[in-house]
Amino acid sequence: MRPSTNFLPKLRAEAAQRVILDLNGVSFLDSAGVGALVSLFVSRRNQGKEFGLAALPPQAIAVVTVAGLQNLLPIYKNVEDASGQKKA
Repeated sequence: MRPSTNFLPKLRAEAAQRVILDLNGVSFLDSAGVGALVSLFVSRRNQGKEFGLAALPPQAIAVVTVAGLQNLLPIYKNVEDASGQKKA
């Protein structure tokens, strides 16, 4: 995941109470991408809003697990499960 210059500010400012980022199709996630996801999570939490991830590919799951973030970031098997708040 390579954040664009507008990606982070746009999601931080999103008015919706709950944002789920669908990572289906993401082919690579590195420490910079993980840092961006954590930053978004913290920013939204500080605003009293929710942020979660859905449909992580195997490589992203491995990176999130190694970083120990599976207990911090809400992670869902797919967007449909996120709608029903059924964690992966």
